[in-house]
Amino acid sequence: MLTGFTAGLLLISISELGDKTFFIGAILAMRHPRRWVFLGVTAALFVMTLLSVLLGQVATFLPPHYVQWAAVALFLGFGLKLLYDASRMKDQGLAHEQAEALETVNRQEQHITQWSVSSVLTEAFLLTFVAEWGDRTQIATITLAAANHPVGITLGATLGHAICAAIAVVSGKFVAGRLSERWLTTAGGVLFLIFGLVAALEP
Repeated sequence: MLTGFTAGLLLISISELGDKTFFIGAILAMRHPRRWVFLGVTAALFVMTLLSVLLGQVATFLPPHYVQWAAVALFLGFGLKLLYDASRMKDQGLAHEQAEALETVNRQEQHITQWSVSSVLTEAFLLTFVAEWGDRTQIATITLAAANHPVGITLGATLGHAICAAIAVVSGKFVAGRLSERWLTTAGGVLFLIFGLVAALEP
């Protein structure tokens, strides 16, 4: 369980920092009460984590060696892709992810004329959930859950998401200006490669 918790925490904390969902939380927190934005974002990420872990548990019905080598292939593939992407990036900030998040939020908010606690919670939840669906961290969480204790993965990934959401909501704009997309992508790629190697070496 501890292994799953640590893996989930590391994976999410590094991969989600500076991601599109990070900026969605940061932008919403500049416009609405932070506590409701944090609650809506965290709830969406928790539900996404639960779904991912459940999907990972479905994979446990397959022969273990198939699951193991599928995990190895996914982690190594993601790791190499991230390192390749990082090698082609200039050492710059996170303007691209921030611009995408801003466009998404503006597109959603143009249809809302009256704000309430429920509307802020709903917007934060839906925007985060949709942005996270199909993301590489969701697929990686499914993969981790297939090979590790589901409770450990759930707790670790949830804590990682909550930490990133808290940073985004409290000081997202300040932090983003000091992060490098290239270095974050490189760190994520290295982490995925480590997970792939660990999965390959498991008996």
